[in-house]
Parts: sequence; structure tokens; C-alpha cells
Amino acid sequence: MEILNVTYKCKSGMREEFLETIKAEGLDEASRSEAGNIKYGFYFAEADPDELFLYEKWRDEEAVKSHNTEPHFKRFGELKAKYVNETVLERYSK
Repeated sequence: MEILNVTYKCKSGMREEFLETIKAEGLDEASRSEAGNIKYGFYFAEADPDELFLYEKWRDEEAVKSHNTEPHFKRFGELKAKYVNETVLERYSK
């Protein structure tokens, strides 16, 4: 099992618009529907109004690699360029 904790440090005041755009384009649902996805959820950080946290849980490394080749993953990267200043990724294997 692969667990990814991703913290997006959004541009000032852009967190909600970033998440709304992700949902409007169905990028979150597309990731959830992939083979090997167990959990994919976004959460707001209480301490920082510009942080968005993403928790991902995948069956195995192959599922993560497959996810990284999907068109919606590429689109997500394009949105990050518009809305995010910094991405912090923590990865755990079980």
C-alpha cells in the first residue's frame, strides 16, 4: 500500500478556487475511479487559510505509477501552476 500526504501551499486567497476548479473539472472523481485507488480526499488546514491537504491511498506502487500517466493528473499539474506556490509531498509504503 502506498500513502501520499500532499500539502499544497496555495497563492494567497486561492485555496477555495483551486479546490472548486478541481471538483468542477471532475479531477478528484477521476482519480477516485482509478483501479488501485483506495482513498483520495482533500481537507482544509485550519491553521493556514492558504493550505490544502490531499490524502491519497493506493493499492501499490504500480497504481501510483499508472495514476501519474493519466490525462487528469496532467491537468491537475496545469492547475497547480496557476494556483499553487509550493507542494510538499510525504510518501509512505506499507
